[in-house]
Amino acid sequence: MATSPLTWGRSAWHWLLQLDKPAPPRTDLELEVEAEAHYNWNFTVNVLDGALFWFGASFISSTTILPLFVSKLTTDPFWFALLAVLAQASWYLPQLFTAGWTEQLARKKPVIVNLGFFTERVPLWLLPVAALLALRAPAFALLLFFFAYAWHGFGAGAVATAWSDMVARVFPVRKRGWFFGFSAFIGTGLGAIGAFFSSWLLEAYPYPVNFAWAFAIAALAITVSWVFLAFTREPAQPAPAHIKAQKGNSWRKIRGVVKEDRNFRNFLWSRFLLNMGRMGAGFLTVAAVEQFNVADSTVGIYTAVLLVGQTLGNLLAGVVADRRGHKLSLAIGSLASALSFAMAWLATAAWWYYGVFLLTGFANGMLVVSGVLVVMEFHAPKIGRPISASGTQ
Repeated sequence: MATSPLTWGRSAWHWLLQLDKPAPPRTDLELEVEAEAHYNWNFTVNVLDGALFWFGASFISSTTILPLFVSKLTTDPFWFALLAVLAQASWYLPQLFTAGWTEQLARKKPVIVNLGFFTERVPLWLLPVAALLALRAPAFALLLFFFAYAWHGFGAGAVATAWSDMVARVFPVRKRGWFFGFSAFIGTGLGAIGAFFSSWLLEAYPYPVNFAWAFAIAALAITVSWVFLAFTREPAQPAPAHIKAQKGNSWRKIRGVVKEDRNFRNFLWSRFLLNMGRMGAGFLTVAAVEQFNVADSTVGIYTAVLLVGQTLGNLLAGVVADRRGHKLSLAIGSLASALSFAMAWLATAAWWYYGVFLLTGFANGMLVVSGVLVVMEFHAPKIGRPISASGTQ
């Protein structure tokens, strides 16, 4: 009997995510022992993944490089607003739809590596194609660019919950801040170097070849980072019985958490308001170009300054979070973000924007590290010592 397309597709899906591979139950102690045994290995490969990812991301910065590219194709504010929305929402929105599904899985790595390759990494290779089409077909290039960027952003968000859960499994809670802070520090440090290189590319090559080179380097670096991510050694653990019993009721569970947990609800409101405000970051580069007619190469330097600030924010967040908690780290990052917008509003010369992007990067560094890790500490940790209801260790 011939296999139906539906059956074949289900089998391919199970193979891709290793759903049929056995995963014997383990105690928390057994998981901790295995995670400690592979800690050095996982630390190394995940730092390399993060470093290359951040290096590649410097060539497609949603705060500097991408708004500049879009400004070459259109002056309509709608597209800049759309870019800002995608930069913020595409990461968070899909998690509402995938969280219930991923928590049922014994292994998170196949979601991140196997599925994430197609949803997050592949679309980046369309960006240099869009750049090369910019002169011959600017309208089509604009649509292709946004299609690829949205595919990448929503694809990254779709696997984000699985990635967070895997990090919680392979890194003890007492070491997560150091891992994430150090990884982001190395990555943004390399990204700053990449930003200076992108500045040279934007000046040395004519438009749109300069953007094609920048986007191709980003796609290559982020694809190579995926290779190191694939070497992660994740301890498999079947979902507990009470989580399996909630299959198909993830939205009900989300509503219950939001309704019953006032502390977490306050956190969600604060993050919502902060992200709404930070969408204005997508207009900073456009404002500098329109007000002070800055050169394309200067925008590359802005990216470098942004990443220097982010590097400092990453380091400080790792130290502050492990010693005083993620709440303080998030508050410092929020204040820096507000100050960056105030400085842009008051700017009277192009050089003011070096300070604007330094503060913006610093805020990014603080908010990325603690924004990701604080969520893990609203519940009992996968590995490590217990955490109190306030989120302190």
